[in-house]
Amino acid sequence: MSKYQVVVIGSGPGGYIAAIRSAQLGMKVAIIEKYDVLGGTCTNVGCIPSKALLDSSEHYHNAEHAFEEHGIATKGLSFDFTKMVTRKNGVVKANNDGIAFLMKKNKIDTYYGTGSFVSKNKIAVTNAKGEVTELETEKTIIATGSKPTKLPFLPIDKKRVITSTEALTLKEVPKHLVIIGGGIIGVELGSVYLRLGSKITVIEFLDKIIPSMDDDLGKELLRVLRKQGMDFMLSTKVTGATTKGKEVTVTAENKNGEKVELKGDYCLVAVGRVPFTEGLALDKAGLTADERGRIAVNDNLETSVAGIYAIGDVVRGAMLAHKAEEEGAFVAEVIAGQHPHINYNLIPGVAYTWPEAASVGATEQELKQKGVAYKSGKFPFRALGRARASGDLDGFVKVLADKTTDEILGVHIIGARAADLIIEGVVAMEYRASAEDISRMSHPHPTYTEAFKEACLIATDNRALNM
Repeated sequence: MSKYQVVVIGSGPGGYIAAIRSAQLGMKVAIIEKYDVLGGTCTNVGCIPSKALLDSSEHYHNAEHAFEEHGIATKGLSFDFTKMVTRKNGVVKANNDGIAFLMKKNKIDTYYGTGSFVSKNKIAVTNAKGEVTELETEKTIIATGSKPTKLPFLPIDKKRVITSTEALTLKEVPKHLVIIGGGIIGVELGSVYLRLGSKITVIEFLDKIIPSMDDDLGKELLRVLRKQGMDFMLSTKVTGATTKGKEVTVTAENKNGEKVELKGDYCLVAVGRVPFTEGLALDKAGLTADERGRIAVNDNLETSVAGIYAIGDVVRGAMLAHKAEEEGAFVAEVIAGQHPHINYNLIPGVAYTWPEAASVGATEQELKQKGVAYKSGKFPFRALGRARASGDLDGFVKVLADKTTDEILGVHIIGARAADLIIEGVVAMEYRASAEDISRMSHPHPTYTEAFKEACLIATDNRALNM
């Protein structure tokens, strides 16, 4: 039986980072992956493939709608969807290979198969052939991630009624894609196929989209996506879906009690994700999951059983790859006797639509609910020279600051490169900067970052320089 100081179950962003950091700290480490490639959901059926398709479809959309304005002729423009998917697969493989290389570089033993507890310190790995290898470990890190949420009244056949996993492996561009759920996954995948010519209808139970973000971001993204041609049915409850041949009929009911029926060739169920712990045999280690499938942990991400830790989507908090990465490094350092920290308030969220939307810290709604006195500064992208030059005029930067101390409490951006710009807000808040601190820093001109400075000027004393 092979013996290790740390065994990590799951090789997604949280798992492989936990393994690498543990190895860097001098521990003998093994990682277990149930599939035949490393990287988990993010690399294989989530973050990476979706961004590859988002970028390809955005290039085509710009060529079709924006290049002429720049004096670039695109007569006879077309796209090869098969080639787009092939490129996406290549991007995924490059990431798979990169993670495998990092395991070898850091001398981490990799086991392919389903990991399950035999006892607190013993884990069995069952491979595809049914062969079992047992590992003995001092510490275990559970990093098994999540899977798409299913609706009990709506069977998913993975052919016409699909999840995000199948939406990234379609052989054709849908004629009409009906999406259940207006969260980040729904609007991102809807954007991919909208740009390639699909009719997109999003059905959302709430009265807004991307509900995890500040309401102003949701309102602006809704406006822009509708302008791009995406249809939305808000405050609408899906009641069922039936498939006949190549047609899916989705039934729903709006807030007035009126029945709605939609016909499409695909229906994407994008109503969130749930922790994945199947096959772990948690009970044999003395563990249980709560009613939402999560494993309870303390501030050090240690479970109720000493020596067993859990990170990422299987524990409390946002289901984000970068949150899992932070927790992976955190746990490795805790095991090594160090004293790391994670500020969960400063884990940013991003929607990779175009324009992108990104957020960190408190939303305006949260500040109101808590009774926090605040001030707000909002600067539109269309007032930026850089945005006018690129033609990316939609969106804004919104800064929320404490009314008395001027400390930045939240930053919310929708616009070009918001996913990259949000880190300026993260860094500012990590060092507890005031809005005035940022407003007095020199920002290069012309750039999109100037919108952040201008929003801080407005929040400080309402003195925007370029509006």
